[in-house]
Amino acid sequence: MRAEATQRVALVFSLLDANGNGVLDAEDFTLMGDRVVAVASRSDDAAKDAMRAAFERYWTTLLTELDANGDGVISFEEYTACVLSPERFDATITAFAEALATLGDPDGDGLIERPDFMALMTAIGFEPGNIDALFDAFGPTAEDRIPVPTWVEGIRDYYAPDKAGIPGDHLVTGTGSGSAA
Repeated sequence: MRAEATQRVALVFSLLDANGNGVLDAEDFTLMGDRVVAVASRSDDAAKDAMRAAFERYWTTLLTELDANGDGVISFEEYTACVLSPERFDATITAFAEALATLGDPDGDGLIERPDFMALMTAIGFEPGNIDALFDAFGPTAEDRIPVPTWVEGIRDYYAPDKAGIPGDHLVTGTGSGSAA
């Protein structure tokens, strides 16, 4: 497993801990889903419902795969054991990535505009400079848009334990380009 992958999931764990209690629980995924959907004012209800369902599936997968003692919470150590195991988490992260990218494409043209991308990623908790660097790393068009599949693949790569030097590395430290994920 690459150090970069561990850094990426450590950041996501800290962001997903929406209630700040140091572990992941069902409330975190409800809070995060509500925050993300709230900034997607141009998206339709179906896309919003799919995003909430993806957050619920994310939580359910973690709980099912990792909560052996039945305490209803997931520690950081438990989290990394699941999300960095593609065989255990790939289908869940794919569903999450597709729901988030669809939410970011409210007009359904297959392209995500920077303001929509920024709003969603900011709602998740990433730093604006890092978000801009990530969007730029995806190679936007002259109209400042990226294809939906590019973002989906970028999210999937973010959780890949063997990847480094990927666009998602811009989200981890510092701000702007040159950040590591």
